[in-house]
Amino acid sequence: MPINRNTLLRYKTIDRMLSRGRRATLQELIDACSDAVFEFNGYGDVSRRTIQHDIEAMRHSRELGYYAPIKVVDRKYYKYDDPNYSITDVALSEEDMRQLTEAVGLLKQMSSFRGFNDVEDVVNRLEDHVASMRFKVKPVILLESNDRLRGLEHITPLHDAIIDKEPLTITYKSFQWKTPQIFCFSPYILKEFRNRWFVFGRRHDAPDAKLHNLALDRIEEIAEAPRTEHYIKNPSFHPQEYFRDIIGVTRNMDDKVEHIVFRVSAQDVPYVITKPFHQSQREVSQMDDGSMVFSIDVIPNFELERDILGHGEHITILSPDSLAARIRQRLRSSIAKYEEEE
Repeated sequence: MPINRNTLLRYKTIDRMLSRGRRATLQELIDACSDAVFEFNGYGDVSRRTIQHDIEAMRHSRELGYYAPIKVVDRKYYKYDDPNYSITDVALSEEDMRQLTEAVGLLKQMSSFRGFNDVEDVVNRLEDHVASMRFKVKPVILLESNDRLRGLEHITPLHDAIIDKEPLTITYKSFQWKTPQIFCFSPYILKEFRNRWFVFGRRHDAPDAKLHNLALDRIEEIAEAPRTEHYIKNPSFHPQEYFRDIIGVTRNMDDKVEHIVFRVSAQDVPYVITKPFHQSQREVSQMDDGSMVFSIDVIPNFELERDILGHGEHITILSPDSLAARIRQRLRSSIAKYEEEE
């Protein structure tokens, strides 16, 4: 017989009451489960017999594979014989794994269709995770992560505010500010760039309709905006168009797209070919020494300059002169700092 949501909710509540070495009387379990069911459904009392049946089912659940080590102490209290046990740590059953494998297979088929190709990366990660659980092998996909990354807790409230078109009160401290600022903000879109998250929107205290970019790791607090503040819509903002001509997240709306031409040494040519600077990148010509000339059409910004400098001596900006001059100046400043240390 299938287990319904109320039953699973009671199992989870009993597990919470008994985990980490805690103990509870039967009446305490009844009360806790009744409160949980009422909060979920808005009605319903749990009987003594139901909880007793749940405890037995958790002890010998072949269907869910719990086999919870619940015992009675002092003829009064229920507790786990193993204080580290929790039903949330129970491995998936073979049937669960079979269904997950089938689901991943279906997703893989869907990812080959037009409109579903964006989920291919997610499918590959899910497939690898299922395989590692089923066959007890080490994962073959290792994603870049940063355990010290800040601001991820702000993604959900910002996402909800964008969907619901609700303004927020943001407490924000830029790297350039000595003290944080508090302002109302209408968020439009979240964007991730190289393991950092940003939100784009409109500051209500700004004198113009300029689009503002906030780094989530600089947000100190998010709260509801006062009722006197209303969400400011921006129908002229189209994210795909806004980010199409830039690398990263920095853009001045007054800046223009420039045709940038650069030469890459033979050593770095394979890296630039396999990982283009931008989707507009084109191969212009190849030199006798194996170096190549490329071009991109983008709005120059801080992120572009960092990518160029990341190739060090292996890249030379040929045009425009303004970008070449900025790169030269940054390289000279870097060399001067090394000379100061000598």
